Order: sequence, then structure tokens, then C-alpha cells
Amino acid sequence: MLRVARLGARQMSTATGRPNGSYRRFGRTIGTWMVGTAVLASAGYYVGKDEIDAFDHEEPASELHLSPGQQFKGLPIIEAESTGRERLVVLGSGWGAVAVLKTLDRDKYDVIVVSPDNYFIFTPLLPSATVGTVEFRSVLEGIRRITKRIRGAYVEASAVDVDFEAKCVLIEKPGEGRAWLPYDRLVVGVGAQSITRGTSGLEFCHKLKTILDARSIRQHIMANFEKVMLPTTPDDEKRRLLTFVVCGGGPTGCEFAAELHDLLAEDLKHYFPQSVRDMVRVVIVQSRDHVLNMMDSVISEFAERQFARSNITVVTNSRVQAITETSLRFSTKHEDGTVTEHEIPQGFVLWSTGVSLTPFTQLLCQKLPDYQKNKHAITVDAYLRVKGIRDGSVYALGDCATVEYPHLLEHINELFESA
Repeated sequence: MLRVARLGARQMSTATGRPNGSYRRFGRTIGTWMVGTAVLASAGYYVGKDEIDAFDHEEPASELHLSPGQQFKGLPIIEAESTGRERLVVLGSGWGAVAVLKTLDRDKYDVIVVSPDNYFIFTPLLPSATVGTVEFRSVLEGIRRITKRIRGAYVEASAVDVDFEAKCVLIEKPGEGRAWLPYDRLVVGVGAQSITRGTSGLEFCHKLKTILDARSIRQHIMANFEKVMLPTTPDDEKRRLLTFVVCGGGPTGCEFAAELHDLLAEDLKHYFPQSVRDMVRVVIVQSRDHVLNMMDSVISEFAERQFARSNITVVTNSRVQAITETSLRFSTKHEDGTVTEHEIPQGFVLWSTGVSLTPFTQLLCQKLPDYQKNKHAITVDAYLRVKGIRDGSVYALGDCATVEYPHLLEHINELFESA
């Protein structure tokens, strides 16, 4: 939400450049709260960056091999050089996985990281990368550099199955085959995927999870503007191409909408005429009654006011029903309970709704039906151990996990009554 805070700060300034009265205090409060999250996350990562740099000249970990003549369930088994230490397999290369890798004792475990992405991405700045506020290389760190500190190996693949009894995880690289990877301890940090809510036409949407997503979004935005500049493009088609719809009013959706506004207001004005800029429309479709509903109402209301001043349309209490290549249909529920249907033309859609289990985490939960009953995340205890694993050798953290607080659940009614 860095951009929303900056956008608000600029628009609350007076002609002398200094915020006045309550706006000044309000802007300071909002800026501190919203920027604080990204600043703390940045500090937590870069505190260890010098330590990562210190191992750049060390010899990398040995390559992995298939165990000759051995198979498990008809598939080969991956072996690594034996050192007598426990083998720790880490699935994922996001915040949770990297947090583990940065704090491990390099002499205690043989570490193997499995992830389809060979980089760690600084996600708070990902919306900024879509419009060029920061460059792609500024938000990336190679996962091999991070694992080198602990002499860890890396495999560019995805986990597709796990056998808890045999302590093996099945990994796959599309087009390259599958193999079982044994472990002594397993850390699941594979993140989550966007909720689809049964909406049709998601193939016409962009998501914002990876650096490839950010690059695709940037190319799509600029391609639309260039199409608009063609003399053969009709006015109706121009307006459609310049209608940008964000599905989801959470932090990512709001940040992207604000970044897109600033791209138009600060950068593209130098290269495209006013007649084109006047056709631009940015729409946020939110299922709840406010954007940023997971935050304090003061922040939510502040963001909505800034969007209104920036001519960003916010449609609340609405759910997207279907998306086509050229339009988006959604329904809005009113206070009297009636529902109305709407359809708008669109030239770009970002799908940024809530999160749900990935296929791998769904499979993991299905293997532990008596313990894993949460439909949105893997349930872990206070030590991040997956519930249902007898020896406590499997851990989960990050967006794919949720901590169970049994004592809180036991006294939840008492807390409500005393509130």
C-alpha cells in the first residue's frame, strides 16, 4: 500500500507542499501504518543480505543424482551425497521458505529446496514492477544465492504428491518426468492460489503472483495504449481498451490500481495526448462493503476517498459472474436485498481475490482427513508442525498454513460474552 499512502500524501498537500491541519496528522498516521509493513519486511530480508553475499565465492552444493537401480512406486529416487546429517527438504521459495533458509544452522542439515521459481520475489513491490516504478531485477534474489549460505541444493520443480510413511515427496518438472525425493524433515511453504469462486473466463485475466505476471501486465498495458493510437481504431474500441478492471479490493488490487493511476498521471501524460488519457477508466470490483476490509476502517475509508479523488471507480458488494475477452459481468447486492446485473466492456482484467489451497496442499490435507479440516489452509500447531503427523517431521508456514489455537477456541464464548 505504499502507493496509496503516497497518492494520499500528495493530494492532501497545500500549494506550499505541506499538509495542513488534520490531514497532516492523518496522513502521518496512515503513512506510518501502511508503509510500516513493507519497511519491516524489507528490513527483515536485507539484514541478512550481507551474510548471503559473503558466501558467493564458496563452492556450490554437489548436483543430485538418481539412485541407481532403486525405485519407489515405479518411479526413480533422488539421492544426495551422504554426510550423516538430517535431510531437510523445503518446498517453495517465498517468504516462509526463505525465512527458514536464512536462519538454519548450516552445519546441522543437508538442505534441498524444491520450487518451480528459482528466485525469491519481494512481493510488496510487485505491483510497482508492473508499471515500471521499480525494475524487475530490483525485486528479485536468486534462490541459489540464498541456499548457498547453508550449502543447500536446489531443484527447479514442483511437489505433486507426498508419502508420509515412507517420508518421500514426489516432485515433477513438466516435460522432464517425476522422481521421489526422500526427507527426514519436510517444510511446506508453497503459498496459496487465488480463489476462483466458480467464475468463468479466468483465462482472460491476469494474476499478480510472479515476476512473469508483472512483465505480462506491463506489456498488456502498453500494448493497449499503442492500439488506441492506431488511426483505424474506433472510439468505442478505444474506450474498451482503456478500461482497466481490478477484481478484488485487497492490498494487491488497491496497490495496483493506485500504481496504474500514477502511471497515467505522471508518466504517460508525456507521451500520449489528453484525448487518449480522458478515455482511461479504472474500476475496482469488491465483494465486501469496503476495500481493504481486513484493515482498520480508518485506512479503508481513507483509501476509498483517495480513489474517488483520482476518478478510480470502486464498486462494492459485487461479485464477478463471468469474464469474456472484451467484457466483464458482475452482480451487485443492495441494502434492500435486491440484486442487479451489470456488464462493462474491458480491455484488461486483474484477478486479485482471496487465497485458497493449491492442488498439492489440497492433496496433503486429504491424506490427513481426521486432522486437516480447514478448507483454506493446512492446520499446524504452535510450533508450525502439521497436525496429524505422528513424529512431527512435517512443517508448514506462510500463506498455505494456519495456526490452531485450541485454548482460544475453548474460551471463545467467554470472550464474546465479556466483550
